[in-house]
Amino acid sequence: MEEMLEKLEVVVNERREEESQVQAEVEERARKLQQYRDMLIADGIDPNELLQSLGSVKTAGKSKRAARPAKYQYTDENGDAKTWTGQGRTPAVIKKAIEEQGKSLDDFLL
Repeated sequence: MEEMLEKLEVVVNERREEESQVQAEVEERARKLQQYRDMLIADGIDPNELLQSLGSVKTAGKSKRAARPAKYQYTDENGDAKTWTGQGRTPAVIKKAIEEQGKSLDDFLL
């Protein structure tokens, strides 16, 4: 029992130390933020103005590439004409026609 109590006390003490360290980091961050805010105000810059100027700058993100044009045309089970670019999974209708009817992919070219 005493051994369990000692282990529990060690765990509790470690937990308290971790919590106090986290709290100290939070306080330090808040202190630094206040310090930077004071520096901005001393230089005549409104922090809100700074945020607005940063928000208006757009980051260069990935541009979407153009949609690939359709390369194949087929008729689905419902009789609707559909197209396929040739990328991704082969439509079931085309796959079935190739495997069972002996057609080639060239038979579906636009």
